[in-house]
Amino acid sequence: MKRRGHRAIPVIALLIAALAFQRVQVLAARRQPPDLAPALSQVRVLEGRPAPFVLNAKAAILVPSDYSTPLYAYNERQRMQPASLAKLMTFYITLKMLKQGRITLETPVTVSEAAWRLSVSRAISKMFLEVGQRVTIRDLLFGLMVSSGNDAAFAIAEYIGGSAQAFVAMMNDECRALGLTETHFENPDGLPAPEQYTTAADMAKLGSIILSRFPEALTYTAAKEFTFHAITQRNWNTLLFYDSRVDGLKTGHVEEAGYHLVASAHADNLGMIAVVMGAPNAERRRLETEKLLDWGFRTFAPASPDWHRVAPSEINVYEGTASSAAIAPASAPVAVVFKEEVKQVRLSATLDASYLVAPVKRGTKVGTLTLSRGDAVINQIPLVTQAAVPKGGLFSALFGRLKLLAVVALGGIGALIGRLLHSLVAAL
Repeated sequence: MKRRGHRAIPVIALLIAALAFQRVQVLAARRQPPDLAPALSQVRVLEGRPAPFVLNAKAAILVPSDYSTPLYAYNERQRMQPASLAKLMTFYITLKMLKQGRITLETPVTVSEAAWRLSVSRAISKMFLEVGQRVTIRDLLFGLMVSSGNDAAFAIAEYIGGSAQAFVAMMNDECRALGLTETHFENPDGLPAPEQYTTAADMAKLGSIILSRFPEALTYTAAKEFTFHAITQRNWNTLLFYDSRVDGLKTGHVEEAGYHLVASAHADNLGMIAVVMGAPNAERRRLETEKLLDWGFRTFAPASPDWHRVAPSEINVYEGTASSAAIAPASAPVAVVFKEEVKQVRLSATLDASYLVAPVKRGTKVGTLTLSRGDAVINQIPLVTQAAVPKGGLFSALFGRLKLLAVVALGGIGALIGRLLHSLVAAL
């Protein structure tokens, strides 16, 4: 019996060793990186060039700050919970109200019990508001974008919208107005909700709109920390501490979707927005976003030909209080291309008309600037008037009509006569 017992011990040991080895193999398999080939084939790069890498995230997109064209993208239209990225829309609406003069940075907001309750939850980010407290819009904006305070988002929503529900309706109205067709909100802070969703493409577009319309947004998104109630909190966007090019915008996280980051960065006259959604943890979110931005700045550069060489700086105006109106591109004619292609970018201009008849509104489109490389059109920018020209008085209108008739009838000679007559009348 003793011999059998002795023989049984090695058998049991072998079984334990085999099970342990099997467990090690399973764990090792889990640690192995997934087969990246199918995912890499889904990545799209500008001009269809080979993808450099696939990120450890569910979706990503890299665009110039003007959102003119995707430079790198995959699954950018995959819907997922926005988490605290929803606060970007809360931020946008607040900045819009400030610009319209409907509120000021010093406007005091009284914290409701509903907003305060969000500040006592350990499970969510907050700026530690207290019920009944009066807090300025300025502090709430820092609390929203630096501390990622759900309580700050709720307090802003109740003040601007009258109620959180009414504010959410405003958020979705803005989505429609801005063309964010793949986004729907159910609350102002991004806490998980069944019908709440967004995409990386929409978040990149919203980030671009915020930066272009409200440059002051960087005051809040680039702040590395914020102190409120003697409590100092660091910005959840830790990329600000590692990369001097980065100046915003927002992080987000919910268990269902993973870790998100919308990051804006600027270097060498080039601005970019990188969106990484669904990273497995906060550290990977930072690293993957930095990897995408690093590649973008290494690979691309802005081409900005001088538009004055191809288009006039003013256009004749008849029957108005002025004989001409200044014109300029609606936005800077810049194309983001691969660095080796910068010198290949060409700029051309077409005018819709050779003159205007007053009254002329500011922003009237008079032509188009076209950026191209070879036969490929990269970008088109409207040429627009820079100031309004009201209709002139009876004498000005009559004189302008005569000049216009001369131009139409006699072409270039008529235009010359018109300018001589205008100079003569001005001298008198």
